[in-house]
Amino acid sequence: MAGVDSSTQACKVVIRDADTGDLVREGRAPHPGGTEVDPAAWLAALDAAVADAGGLGDVAAVAVGGQQHGMVCLDEDGEVVRPALLWNDTRSAAAAEDLVAELGGGDTGRAAWVDAVGIVPVASFTVTKLRWFAEHEPDLAARVAAVCLPHDFLTWRLAGSSDPAEVVTDRGDASGTGYWSAAEDRYRPDLLERAFGRPLAVPWVLGPREVAGRATGGAVLGPGTGDNAAAALGLGAVPGDVVVSVGTSGVVSAVSAAPAHDVTGTVAGFADATGRHLPLVCTLNAAQTLDATAGMLGVDHAELSRLALSAPPGADGLVLVPYLEGERTPNRPDATGALHGMRLRNTTAAHLARAAVEGLLCGLADALDALVAEGVTVERVVLIGGGARSEALQEIAPRVLGRPVLVPTPGEYVADGAARQAAWVHSGAEEAPVWTRSGARTVTGEPTPDVRARYAEARDKTVDQRLVNNV
Repeated sequence: MAGVDSSTQACKVVIRDADTGDLVREGRAPHPGGTEVDPAAWLAALDAAVADAGGLGDVAAVAVGGQQHGMVCLDEDGEVVRPALLWNDTRSAAAAEDLVAELGGGDTGRAAWVDAVGIVPVASFTVTKLRWFAEHEPDLAARVAAVCLPHDFLTWRLAGSSDPAEVVTDRGDASGTGYWSAAEDRYRPDLLERAFGRPLAVPWVLGPREVAGRATGGAVLGPGTGDNAAAALGLGAVPGDVVVSVGTSGVVSAVSAAPAHDVTGTVAGFADATGRHLPLVCTLNAAQTLDATAGMLGVDHAELSRLALSAPPGADGLVLVPYLEGERTPNRPDATGALHGMRLRNTTAAHLARAAVEGLLCGLADALDALVAEGVTVERVVLIGGGARSEALQEIAPRVLGRPVLVPTPGEYVADGAARQAAWVHSGAEEAPVWTRSGARTVTGEPTPDVRARYAEARDKTVDQRLVNNV
């Protein structure tokens, strides 16, 4: 079974045994940087990653997990109209505000969107990008016949199709568009038309184990899903598990039998890849906070960890609010990062390293609190993602999150979830196969509520740059 993770930064392919889940081989290839990308680059990276993994000649089924929310627009011939706007592109922030205002504004507008689709529009979501596109590039927008998401596009092209009417998706990824309701399992074409100004064709939404077709080489295609739903499936997450993923974005999510309904918009009411729900909070700034801090200090990540662990908890009052690319949660798309509490005693490399790790984790702790406020039961916190390989992050996480943290063996959990879905679809069974894993460790630490309190004070002083510009 082959699972694909087409993420923001790279394409990863894992090939696993259908019965045991054992890794047979794997491959990867990079994606171009930036917040808009020609989908042809994803196809090229997929081909390269498959080749790096030794090909798909012996693979019976394939599924794709992909970055969520990206806007892929197709014309009536199936040609891509413009580079895809990615989830981390914030140019549609004003469009998001307009869409909320049009349904009543303020609490009324937010509640109307949550009632309709379980989420409040922010710049990340596809619906806001469509509004921006229609307003700012009307000539190109006039060519658009259909809209889909990154994983939909790759599944469609794996099948060798060029007919926009044959694009399919799944509940997990559709729930992040802003025009599909996870609670009601249906599109809201009125909201899509409100955003774009006219109707568009959208992918057919498949169930979690429905066949999406066949790849050109003959392998069965699963419906695929969004990256967060795929990661939960790869981990075998069940109700009571909260997954904290530290990748390009920071994500805190939980499998739930009931949809989320958070009128503040903090918790998104997404669906998962099993037919259940995935209440989720996402931040824009996660592992890149560590990347940026390591770059500023001129060290690698191992040294950054060593420095962070050598500084005292709370970094002697130094606080980093890591809004380096604006922020999604809280919704401050034009905010900037800030250092607070600088004094002579804490202006050292070790203190900055500690503040960076704690600032990243405090944002995720706020997200965890939001899930709990929505009624999510927390029995286990699972820490994954590229950033979770950091020793400092692992050791400091239970202190900031206030709970023991399970750290599984590092792996490609999005790709693994896609591979597990592929095995499920191929088997035709009622439930997904159970693949056992070993090597996880539980990390504990004394909670540091004062770190959270200082961060909250600094966070609330951080202003959206648009407010400064308008003064």
